[in-house]
Amino acid sequence: MSGVTILELKSLTKRFGGLAAVNDVSFKVREGGISGLIGPNGAGKTTIFNLITGVYKVTEGQILFKDKPIQDQEPYKIACGGVTRTFQNIRLFKELSVFDNVYTACHLSAKHNLFESVFRLPRYWREDKILKEKARSLLGIMGLEERQDISANNLPYGLQRRLEITRALALDPKLLLLDEPAAGMNPDETEQLMLLIGKVRKMFNLSVLVIEHHMDLIMGICEHIHVLNFGCTLADGSAEAVANDPKVVEAYLGAEEEKK
Repeated sequence: MSGVTILELKSLTKRFGGLAAVNDVSFKVREGGISGLIGPNGAGKTTIFNLITGVYKVTEGQILFKDKPIQDQEPYKIACGGVTRTFQNIRLFKELSVFDNVYTACHLSAKHNLFESVFRLPRYWREDKILKEKARSLLGIMGLEERQDISANNLPYGLQRRLEITRALALDPKLLLLDEPAAGMNPDETEQLMLLIGKVRKMFNLSVLVIEHHMDLIMGICEHIHVLNFGCTLADGSAEAVANDPKVVEAYLGAEEEKK
């Protein structure tokens, strides 16, 4: 992991009416690293992802991606700039095939224009071949090539999660945001997911920010962890430091009863 910062949140705040869902949060994600964003339910984790990706507008503060502010950009521009994500609730094109879910996402990198697409001009066909090869390659890397012709809705739950990550990779990200990727997985599937995240980080030269409640996954892959509680920063540091922080333990497990 390099010492270069790829994402920085500066005094980030998001209010919904009088409620501050995120309150003065600051942290950094290092280029090439895997960072974790954790906290109890309702801590503001997914809200931060929605702010980073432009789904919500920032109330106060800054979001810097590669040292440039992105907090006022539209979601598609942020995605085109290199920030993609998965969702807590899987959002696939359920009726489309596994292949078409990835192939559709590959079109973000297409260079042909609408005219060339409508009239099927030569550049359209040249690029279409390249995009299909890219989709097949990604499915092969992610172990989904044998299921490429079935509908996404018929995939087992764990493979739907894997397909969503594959589709995010098709957008050629520099920063990948994973929102509870192990949700609903059994321990074996979670272990496989840990290996997969490490693999794609290296293979695609990615930086990764993960929201997760599975502490085995977070502690197993994250070099740095930021902890939220009630929309505010509770702790920030290495996995070992965070795991041994009394404030973090109390937030997750509750304060111990006083001994009589």
